[in-house]
Amino acid sequence: MAPTSTEPATDPGDQPAVVVPRAPAFRALKRNAGLEALAVTPSGDLLTMPEDWREEDQGDGSSFPVWRFRNGAWSTPYRLPRDPRWAPVGADVGPDGKLYVLERDFRGLMGFASRGRRYAMTDEALGQPEPLIQSVPMQYDNLEGIAVWADAQGIRITLISDDNFLFVQRNELVEFRIREGSGSSLPAAAFAAPLPSALD
Repeated sequence: MAPTSTEPATDPGDQPAVVVPRAPAFRALKRNAGLEALAVTPSGDLLTMPEDWREEDQGDGSSFPVWRFRNGAWSTPYRLPRDPRWAPVGADVGPDGKLYVLERDFRGLMGFASRGRRYAMTDEALGQPEPLIQSVPMQYDNLEGIAVWADAQGIRITLISDDNFLFVQRNELVEFRIREGSGSSLPAAAFAAPLPSALD
């Protein structure tokens, strides 16, 4: 049936920006270690987490808070297991409804290592972390952005690095495909296979 109007369809992304209020807990964020990761659920909830967190202000030191913005209010329904070496720097909700988290380990002159894990997600809790990707130092640059999507062959993870405007660093796009039930020794029985799409 032909459209009856010549007006273009409304794209929600074209609507005016809306100011999101700050959560009271954000006052405890450390300088240059604030809200590094942001994900949006299919229902429109915002999920965010800090790159670092002063647990003396809140919590028992064993986990990172994951804050959720829903219906105009912030809550803390989730916590990520804490590892002193790794900092969450990117997040996305995949087409499978799971929360994917990109983490970074800065080794000084040895450069960066990266890992990606995913979590089954209900309205009240996260499942156990499922390891998918882990690089060695200097294999990739400072990977900080993550997008999780699917094509006819399954779920893909696209990562992007930040060169911090430094000549010694590089901008990279690195892509992986998740192979479910591959017989891998990983607890999730899933692993990420790199695709030949890394760019300098």
